[in-house]
Amino acid sequence: MAQQELGLAYGKGVLNLTLPAGTQATVIRKATLPKLPDGPAAIRAALDNPVAARPLAELARGRGSACILICDVTRPVPNRLFLRPMIETMVAAGIPLDRITILVATGLHRPNLGEELAEVVGDPWVMRNVRVENHYARNEQDHVDLGVTATRGTPVSINRILMDADLRVATGLVEPHFMAGWSGGRKVVAPGVAGHRTIRTFHSARFMEDPLAIQCNLVGNPLHEEQLEIVRMVGEIYALNTVIDEDRDLVHVTFGEIIASHLAAVAFIQDATRIKVGRRFKTVVTSSAGYPLDKTYYQTVKGMVTPIDILEPGGTLIIASRCSEGFGSPEFRAAQTRLVELGAERFLATLTAKSLAEVDEWQTEMQLKPMRIGRIQLYTDGLDAEERRITGVEVVRSLDEAVASSLKRYGDGSVAIIPEGPYVVPVHQAG
Repeated sequence: MAQQELGLAYGKGVLNLTLPAGTQATVIRKATLPKLPDGPAAIRAALDNPVAARPLAELARGRGSACILICDVTRPVPNRLFLRPMIETMVAAGIPLDRITILVATGLHRPNLGEELAEVVGDPWVMRNVRVENHYARNEQDHVDLGVTATRGTPVSINRILMDADLRVATGLVEPHFMAGWSGGRKVVAPGVAGHRTIRTFHSARFMEDPLAIQCNLVGNPLHEEQLEIVRMVGEIYALNTVIDEDRDLVHVTFGEIIASHLAAVAFIQDATRIKVGRRFKTVVTSSAGYPLDKTYYQTVKGMVTPIDILEPGGTLIIASRCSEGFGSPEFRAAQTRLVELGAERFLATLTAKSLAEVDEWQTEMQLKPMRIGRIQLYTDGLDAEERRITGVEVVRSLDEAVASSLKRYGDGSVAIIPEGPYVVPVHQAG
């Protein structure tokens, strides 16, 4: 049997993988969803035919101001398609253009500035005509204190720009999220524009180690339940949720009340994203989904966690990630350094007693999940020697050689390959 070649999403391009002759490859992709033939028309239809709400034109009537939340650069949301028609609808309904603010829901990520901000917004007209601000979770004075959630006592503070707006609209992308079940909707509010104490409570070990805080699960998921409670505390919010395919083209869009419209988008995408696989593999190859998700090692951890249901205990998970911007935040770097110095068990022990997680150490905690199951290997050309050391995983020089070595190590010629990384969730289902 001849060698086989496959491409993995890597940076803004494709990384080619050549498999040894005789390899039995199982390639796991999302189900193919039809592209919307006219994206702008689909956006307008969603705004005019909302889920559990009135059309946007009616919602905007009589309002004096509006705030539109958008995701930061780590999410490839097609903002270019919907921001201008959404804003023009608001203006036509009587909201002054200078009273509309776009707020970038950065959570505790860095702000998006300059050319990067223009890329995120995606529309020069919007950049010229509308106020665009970044959320800064650490700025206490920028937030309104809403007290604590009734169920779990999470302290809640939300960006004042959103709270003060007469009309509030969150926008985002619905895709698997390795802690909150699904991204989009309520997640754009919290942690998106929440204060640091809210975010750090979400990411404490009490939540992270809960077995129901996993991708594609909303039932009993403590993060999801807290997010729902928080958006209800905020009050009236609407949301536009998009679903895209592997080409980043629009395949679905919903608009309406924030919880109902999000659940409608989840219902559309869940069966296409959760792919049933009849066995586990000793060798699994995946990616970090390419740009923008593989800009840092911090984001790469998501790709390690998503496929663990099909990794045979003791097997090898190999992930390719460009890491074009390097490692991640200083706080994440410090957490990874502690992991390498302390080891997995002692590092986790330092987390379990905290009610507030240190910034970005939760991603290191998530990395422990695949490390408990098997061997983790990373292919990248974006990290320096010290950064490679503190990944806490084995960094390989060649993807082809790593795969060939793994197949030989186990004496098993079968390999699972997930070209799109965490955008696809393989689920083991025997038979």
